[in-house]
Amino acid sequence: MLQRITFLLLPSLVLLPSPAKAQLAAPVRAMIDAAMATGDAAKVRTVVELARETNPDDVEEINALQAGFRTRQQQLAQARSTVRVEELRNSGILENWSGRGQIGAFQSSGNSNDVGVSASLELRRTGIDWTHLLRGSADYQRSRGRTSREQYLASYEPRYVISPRLFTYGLAQFEKDRFSGFDARYSISGGLGYEVLQGQPRLSVQLGPAYRRTEAIDGTTDTNLGALAGVDFNWQIIEGLTLTQDTDYVTETGGRAQLITDGNNTSLLLVTGLEAKIRDGFTTRLSYTVDYNSRPPANAVKTDTQTRFTLVYGF
Repeated sequence: MLQRITFLLLPSLVLLPSPAKAQLAAPVRAMIDAAMATGDAAKVRTVVELARETNPDDVEEINALQAGFRTRQQQLAQARSTVRVEELRNSGILENWSGRGQIGAFQSSGNSNDVGVSASLELRRTGIDWTHLLRGSADYQRSRGRTSREQYLASYEPRYVISPRLFTYGLAQFEKDRFSGFDARYSISGGLGYEVLQGQPRLSVQLGPAYRRTEAIDGTTDTNLGALAGVDFNWQIIEGLTLTQDTDYVTETGGRAQLITDGNNTSLLLVTGLEAKIRDGFTTRLSYTVDYNSRPPANAVKTDTQTRFTLVYGF
């Protein structure tokens, strides 16, 4: 009789509905949806972590929501990247330029000891494989009716990306600094560069042969072959505060017979700067420059130093 009763009850037990799985509470779901609507991954991560702690029975559903958000963000990023690549491919030579202009005051020591004003402009065009960089700067000072400092620099540097870290570079540069003993100095270089660190901090190095022609104020001209080594370092210490370090190191060897007998010359340009963001587009910059030449012209010292405080506008 017992076996017969059990047999009769089994179909009824099988047909009983299973307990419904609890769903995420509506207020919690709304909070997560609101965070995802901002598109801010950090904000979503914080809200999701709080939701897991306060709703331990709904962790699987919360994880699924977060996974869906990540998938949508990746798809959006890929779509934006595709659109950006097409825009770059179809852009004209005058498009996709950005720049930074600086104007400010400086205090110098060495071949000239005075205060004055300085201005510079940097333009950059970034493409898919190519980057073009144009720089220009001018320092000028008159004291008691006489010019005590007059320095100009202009350069063009193209780069071609070989791999995510490796690149080639070219450099064409003009300098004029009568107080360092030359009316004109032309430098041409090309070689390889490597991104040692990417992101923050960022560090890149470059190395290649160099050609330099110097026209001294006494009328003589020197032409030299040598090598150029460059270091570019940027580190954003905190939000809105950046430390920069730009170094150009050039060692010259005699390219002509008379230059061999004259020996060789080493020049070092070291620029260290600290930038602080004021507001969107505007930054203040404090920099210290060391300009060293191991064999300067007669009546000129080897080392110039300069401290600048400038206002920077980015566009």
